[in-house]
Amino acid sequence: MHSRSPREQRSHVELVTIYEICRILGASLDIGRTFRAALNVLTAHLDLPRAMIVTAAEDGGALQLHSAVGLTREQAQRGRWTVGEGVVGRVYATGLPVVVPDIANVEEFVDRTGAFGATNDGRMLAFIVVPLKNDGVVTGVLAAQREVQGGARLTEDQRLLTMVATLLAQAMMLHQTVREEHQRMQQESTRLQKALQRPPRQRFTLDNVVGDSAPMQQVFLEVQQAAPSRATVLLRGESGTGKEAIARAIHFLSPRKDAPFIKVNCAALTESLLESELFGHEKGAFTGAAGERKGRFELAHGGTLFLDEIGDISPAFQAKLLRVLQEREFERVGGSKPVKVDVRLICATNRDLEKMVQRGEYRADLYYRINVVSIFLPPLRERRADIPALVSHFLERFNKDNRRKLRITTEAMEVLASCYWPGNVRELENCMERTATMVQGDVIRDLAFPCRQNRCLTQTLHFIDKADAVAPALYRLGAGASPAPAPAPAPGPAATEAHAGVEEGDGGVITIGPTAHVRPTGERGGPGTPPQGERERLIWAMEQCGWVQAKAARLLRVTPRQLGYALLKHRIEVRKF
Repeated sequence: MHSRSPREQRSHVELVTIYEICRILGASLDIGRTFRAALNVLTAHLDLPRAMIVTAAEDGGALQLHSAVGLTREQAQRGRWTVGEGVVGRVYATGLPVVVPDIANVEEFVDRTGAFGATNDGRMLAFIVVPLKNDGVVTGVLAAQREVQGGARLTEDQRLLTMVATLLAQAMMLHQTVREEHQRMQQESTRLQKALQRPPRQRFTLDNVVGDSAPMQQVFLEVQQAAPSRATVLLRGESGTGKEAIARAIHFLSPRKDAPFIKVNCAALTESLLESELFGHEKGAFTGAAGERKGRFELAHGGTLFLDEIGDISPAFQAKLLRVLQEREFERVGGSKPVKVDVRLICATNRDLEKMVQRGEYRADLYYRINVVSIFLPPLRERRADIPALVSHFLERFNKDNRRKLRITTEAMEVLASCYWPGNVRELENCMERTATMVQGDVIRDLAFPCRQNRCLTQTLHFIDKADAVAPALYRLGAGASPAPAPAPAPGPAATEAHAGVEEGDGGVITIGPTAHVRPTGERGGPGTPPQGERERLIWAMEQCGWVQAKAARLLRVTPRQLGYALLKHRIEVRKF
């Protein structure tokens, strides 16, 4: 049998080595496992005592050992270099291979692992380092140690290590590409799941509405009774009493719980926008209508439509809404084809609809249509027994969201229980969040609340009775519930300013603000007298202020936005000079 020459044997070993490494790298995308197996083949076939692969650390500021053969766990953990440090760092920085024939004679050789250093038995150890490159970019280095004896040829070792490094770099690039694509697909899957996921049902059931007081138990009883039917529900109550939460609870307790729950704030949109929002529009119906769009009625088909602030829609839109409620069909804006829908309607308002019907501001037939089942939500001052539970709920949520461990003292809880809360649960939630954010330490005490330092911004709103959006603000003393008195302001400039423009009239009525000097109705006279009707009072205020809306809003003690809605509702054209 013909014996192979040393060169042929070397070529055969190199060919088998490359084949085995290719087979290992192609078997799996787990480079942590495949790189170690490839180094085992490399060291075994070439009789190398140890070898390692070094890559950039995740922070990008250093190099760390990725895989190794012939090193202990402690030695591998010590394998960290800075870019440019030692032979390993220089090869990574320059991208050029380096062969050190005898590491004992090279000062720049830095052995961070403690495994590649020179021995005391006189053996000559060489160190070969080649870069891992992808499209000219260095992604790591392959280093191996060779004991120089006999006919060892370091140039042949360098050539073989360079071929192996090319295979390792390609496997690393493939692994990085697959990992990025996998992460992208995971993110896209998560996004789609969130988009398709309905709100968690238990979040809006009555079991998760805080309320153990007798008034709220009565509300829960009425909700349980009304939810299974298809009857229209009208939720009545002041702003901030939780009408939307009750509306969601009605939906999820009804047979329509698996269908959509769509909500619309009628006060936030103008009449034209509200019509397009509720009924949808056809392509080209108006400027900007680039395509057909379904309205909220169609989106809520088979489910529930929640119309919040139903008392703030204009008289013209009231007639359009009445037809939809009667016929259960409508036409899109710019269309002529009737669209039939099956929708359960829940409405909510904080307005006195009965007085608005008497004044002719609200259609009586629409009032009778939506006022089928009325559920009155009590203000927070009439359910003070729920304040501790609400405070605990808000504080627990704040601690969870902000990773804090705040707690509240008994004295602080008594302060909250004695407040008037004109903004109801919404104001209580804001107060708790503001106080919890600004408090120093982990304990909320009574002095932490602004009202204890005469800095309560809503104190002037206590006991206010407002018949409509722009009615003069009146303090009602002795009417309704008997709330605890607000803390008396300390004497000084702040107290003087707080009471400026406040006068007490006959019958225990105190007027505040710029209309405080106006005499009672029977004593009023002259051109400066504000009229009684809302539309007339709007025109009067605008004329008094030269048709400047900001000034008129201050005169009527409302916000400019509220004034703007009221002007739109009554179709009062603002004069421009």
